[in-house]
Amino acid sequence: MSGGESAGGGKRRDVARSAPRRLGGALERLVAESAPKTLLAEVQGAWPNACGAAIAANAEPVAERAGVVTIACADGIWAQELELMGDELRSRIGALIGTERVRGMRFTADLARHR
Repeated sequence: MSGGESAGGGKRRDVARSAPRRLGGALERLVAESAPKTLLAEVQGAWPNACGAAIAANAEPVAERAGVVTIACADGIWAQELELMGDELRSRIGALIGTERVRGMRFTADLARHR
C-alpha cells in the first residue's frame, strides 16, 4: 500500500482539521437558539445581571402578562423590599433587553411554590 492509499484500496484525502472547539461556546449557541422567544424568557435571562446574585438567589421572574412581569420572592420581606426597588429593577432590565418592554412588575411571596 502506498502512502496515498487507504486500507480499502481507495485514495485517502488529506483533510485539514482545525483545533477542537470548546463545548461551552457550542452549548451557549444551542441554548440561545432553542430558548423561547418570549418577554418572560428574556427577563429570566437578564434577571441575574440586572439585579445581582443576592437578589437573584431570593427572587425570580415566573410569569408575564401584558408586559407586567411577576417576580416570585422567598418571603414577604423580599417582596416588600423589591417592590420599593421596582422602578430601578425595571430600568436595569430595560437596559439589557430594551426599554419599555416591561410595563410593570409585581412581587409575590411564593418562590418555594415555583422551585
